[in-house]
Amino acid sequence: MTHEVTIHPLVSPWGRFGLYSFFIDAPEPAVVDTGIASSPAEGMAPVLEKLGRSIEEVRWILLTHGHIDHLGGAHALWELTGRRAQVVIHEADAHLLRSRRAHVENYVAVRRQYLRDPNGVAEQTATAQAVISGELEPTVLVRGGETLSLGGDVTVSVHHIPGHTAGSVAYVVDGQRSVFVGDAVQVHGAANGFPGYEDPDAYRASLTYLRDEIRPRHLYLGHPYRSADGKPFGVELNAEDSRRALRESLDLEQRIADASRRYLRDGLRETDSVYSPFEWVANELGYTGDPTREPSPFFTTLHGYRTRFAAGS
Repeated sequence: MTHEVTIHPLVSPWGRFGLYSFFIDAPEPAVVDTGIASSPAEGMAPVLEKLGRSIEEVRWILLTHGHIDHLGGAHALWELTGRRAQVVIHEADAHLLRSRRAHVENYVAVRRQYLRDPNGVAEQTATAQAVISGELEPTVLVRGGETLSLGGDVTVSVHHIPGHTAGSVAYVVDGQRSVFVGDAVQVHGAANGFPGYEDPDAYRASLTYLRDEIRPRHLYLGHPYRSADGKPFGVELNAEDSRRALRESLDLEQRIADASRRYLRDGLRETDSVYSPFEWVANELGYTGDPTREPSPFFTTLHGYRTRFAAGS
């Protein structure tokens, strides 16, 4: 690559935090992540117009993972490109692009065990219907190791970094080490104040891979995750802040793993606490946030450790 490709954040509002997508201004322009159903028209299009670009020019839709706030706008964006954009997602998360119901099934499989909300399934179903713009068959399924050409001399390499979800990927703009990771680097969590990942071992391995192998010069996050002192990082991190975010993510994962090992190896302890059956883990970590607020990263993450220790690892 003879010159650095310009990258622009595209922010759209939703709930208590904004949804961040990124525009890669390549000969074949790309958008990384798509927010929810309203995001392309309300968040992306106005910003692109101010940049002198048009949403119809987008030729690549690169999805970092399958969560609702990252792929909900994919169908809407694809439609706005005249259905010309190629839609890319890892094969392990593709079912979440193909089916709204898959998001509800994810809730039933994990979070419903702990939240015990009688309206939970109905609420999840309504949310999926409202914020996912449409079910969509991906154009390109990736596994990691692929290189995508965005025209001219601009290429993006795909790296599988599971943990947050099974199909989380990093997209790296080759030659400038601009790295888009979605929610794969959680630091101390976002609005809920707790990091969320499904597979603790995979999460740690992916963080280590990003730190040691990818070594981002520019790191782009899906949300303004928080540091140890509670202050949010931005979503566009330089090399120094990237190293810090990865280091803090790894340090906190180790703390959670150690606390979980002490309290979960002998089985669950049901209590009257809102953190039940993981109250002792929350106490040791000093976590005082509301674990019932969706997307409930506290329960998603602790369920991952529960599964890990139940398997004897």
